[in-house]
Amino acid sequence: MLHRAGNVHDSNGALDFIRSCFATLLARGFRGRLEARLDGAHFSEATCAWLRDEGIEFSVSVPFERFPELKSLIQQRARWRSIDEEWAWFECDWKPQKWSRGMRCLVYRRRVKTPRKGPIQLDLFEPIERHNEYKVVMTNKRGTPGTVLHFHNGRGSQEGIFAELKSHGSLDYIPTRREIGNRVYMLACVLAHTLGREMQMRATPPSRKTGRTRPCLWVLERLDTLRRAVIQRAGRLTRPQGRLTLTMSTDDALAADFQRLLAPWQNQAA
Repeated sequence: MLHRAGNVHDSNGALDFIRSCFATLLARGFRGRLEARLDGAHFSEATCAWLRDEGIEFSVSVPFERFPELKSLIQQRARWRSIDEEWAWFECDWKPQKWSRGMRCLVYRRRVKTPRKGPIQLDLFEPIERHNEYKVVMTNKRGTPGTVLHFHNGRGSQEGIFAELKSHGSLDYIPTRREIGNRVYMLACVLAHTLGREMQMRATPPSRKTGRTRPCLWVLERLDTLRRAVIQRAGRLTRPQGRLTLTMSTDDALAADFQRLLAPWQNQAA
């Protein structure tokens, strides 16, 4: 985790943080393909060049508002190649003027439908307006545009983790006016969330293979589900014959969940 003030840009100190994360992976003996996907806040030549030079495959969103010439390029484009009924694409040689070296740049167009505002004839039809939404992705991946699109759009699973931490891990709460207190609180929230996932991953084998969007290999219960189903249960800790025992009301399904989650840790302790 990287703690920073709330009034600075998301990219502040991000490159050093990215370097440390990948260095930690390699130091722990990771073997496999290193990948990264970033939003527009991290679009910079320094970040992209470092990832490319380190052999890390990445994709990053290009922020339209910073590059008016890119918007003009898209508006003038007449030929788009189709991925499916929803997405189309073209590839261009564009790069920011201050960059010394460009990379692969893919432009995507998505056909979306929105209900038309204003008076409508409900008995006859529901009027729909169709318009295009655009996305530009810079990458060093050499896969097909559809493969790159699915990989980049897989960032939603990352956002889901942040949303779960906020809504069910109370990470959106600021308990004190001092940085050190907020750091300790944030660390406790993240550790609780990580422990919940680690318990499930140790108790259950992976149920998925690597997919185009890079989903988690395990199907994991959310923290609030674990809290309601397992943690928030009335029980009593006793020591019959000197052995620590958790006593709860009879529930075969709950007992099976407890045994499944705790078995890997008991075996490790033994």
